[in-house]
Amino acid sequence: MTIGGAADGDRENRVIQAYRYALEPTAAQEQELRSHCGAQRFAYNWGLARIRTNLETRAAEASSGPTVDQRAPAVEWSAYGLRKAWNQAKDEVAPWWTENSKEAYGSGLANAATALKNWSDSRGGKRAGRRVGFPRFKTRRAAWSCRFTTGSLGLVEADRRHLKLPRIGVVPGGRWFAAFSVEVVRADRDLAQPFAVVGVDLGVKSLAVLSTGRVVPNPKHLVSVQARIRRLQRRSARRRGPHSRSRSAPSNRWQKNQVKLARLHAKVANARRDGLHKLTTELVNSYRTVVVEDLNVTGLLANRHLAGRIADAGWGELRRQLDYKSRWRGAALHVADRWFPSSKRCSACGVVKAKLRLHDRTFHCDECGFVLDRDLNAARNLAALVEGETSAASCVGTVKMPAGNPRKTSTGAMGIATGRPRTHMGWGQRHGCESVTQDMVPTIS
Repeated sequence: MTIGGAADGDRENRVIQAYRYALEPTAAQEQELRSHCGAQRFAYNWGLARIRTNLETRAAEASSGPTVDQRAPAVEWSAYGLRKAWNQAKDEVAPWWTENSKEAYGSGLANAATALKNWSDSRGGKRAGRRVGFPRFKTRRAAWSCRFTTGSLGLVEADRRHLKLPRIGVVPGGRWFAAFSVEVVRADRDLAQPFAVVGVDLGVKSLAVLSTGRVVPNPKHLVSVQARIRRLQRRSARRRGPHSRSRSAPSNRWQKNQVKLARLHAKVANARRDGLHKLTTELVNSYRTVVVEDLNVTGLLANRHLAGRIADAGWGELRRQLDYKSRWRGAALHVADRWFPSSKRCSACGVVKAKLRLHDRTFHCDECGFVLDRDLNAARNLAALVEGETSAASCVGTVKMPAGNPRKTSTGAMGIATGRPRTHMGWGQRHGCESVTQDMVPTIS
């Protein structure tokens, strides 16, 4: 499939783009931010509990025998319906609601409505991808976030370095983060190679190998600081942390060490994100078409020997950035089929090997004798999909005898690698819950 791309002559592109700012609130403002995030979490859990109770009641009544007219009415779970119910019940369930902006509660209810709709669409076959389970309640350990859509908010015009939020006021820059979603008009620029096609083969040894022969090294951000992370984790284990049963408070030294650990993880994440942004921006600015594989990253992470390296490389984030940047830039992102044998296929004659070990880093063609680096051979095959140098029929190739011991087969990991559906049932399946059609879910940017 092809993602992105603009018609010839279309030089403007309207997109929704996010701008991320770092905040440095005062102690009082930080407390208010925590309160708003907690209010959003409370509203989310309240809306989810309301819908879950209604579904359980209707499921119990359906099994006990009452007629349809005697059953409890279905509760609407659109953002509008949940917000209307919240306004009627907020004085009773949350008498402190006036301490926070209404946007905190509204965004929590909108998130609950979106989660419920995703679950309903997944059960009804309207949503592609993995099956979505019934939404879970958010705990205090979940990521803190709050969304504002209306009210007095935005950058301060005086210096454009301070952010104004409803009820909280002006917040200077620092380590809290705020993101703005705005509609911008992006004008296409001339590409460095407007008619070129590049195949990108992602890997662990090298982050990416391009069909042009360029090798992008893998910086291994997490591996480089793994020793420091282990040392900090051992230090935390020797200090008094929070206890779930006794509810004892953690020691100050434990909290200080956790801050050091969090900063180290943040440094790794920022370095990884920066490197991926530079690579993806260069690709969409230099080539008209970028070809990548449709990797099953979730299935690959089940391999305990490679999971850490794959997660550190950030394949999923790289694919996500290529997706939206190709739309912004007017380039085309071609995603090869997941079962396309890019590594096993000879880029010279098109013959496909039946088996290729992971530790075989050099591709040897048994048909024509062609020898090439494994990753470069895969990148060239990806580029050939769009360039049209080989026909689609040559993808099948000639099946050769398996390399190595033909009696040795591997079947244990096939369910993970192919994304076989799980056999256990989620909460919604166990309770036989019904789905309610939602026609009034607003879009909040």
